[in-house]
Amino acid sequence: MEQPVWKIKPFHQLNIFELYGILRLRQEVFAVEQNCVYLDLDGKDQFCDHLFAVDDNGRVIACARIVQPGTAYNEVSIGRVASHPELRGTGLGKQIMEKSIAFVEDKYGKVPIRIEAQYYLEKFYLDFGFAAHGEVYLLDGIQHIEMLRGKAPVKV
Repeated sequence: MEQPVWKIKPFHQLNIFELYGILRLRQEVFAVEQNCVYLDLDGKDQFCDHLFAVDDNGRVIACARIVQPGTAYNEVSIGRVASHPELRGTGLGKQIMEKSIAFVEDKYGKVPIRIEAQYYLEKFYLDFGFAAHGEVYLLDGIQHIEMLRGKAPVKV
């Protein structure tokens, strides 16, 4: 496989093929592979920038959404991080997180980033400077933990 082409677009600038590819990959990973029935279209995508990689055939092979502050959390959030099952272990997941964090810092500055991580991936996210924030909980039948990168804002 050649190097993927990386794109980032706000929701309203995605074309129908890009949107379809992103949603297909999310369903393939989160619904089919993880055998999890949940509502993927949660009303937040419209308030996100979507980072995704396409291969030589135009297939979306990795994606993440950067959620505006005040949408899911007070902080900026990175979510729906997925890489194609056939490409695991190639560094694609690491690339998407590096690119997501770089985009957040570019757009918002060095602000705190909150994520809702699947618990089994806690070590993966620790390597990017995220720290566990709270207890493990079940979400759609899968163990999750909130994690925070950077200092949380002080509430006045």
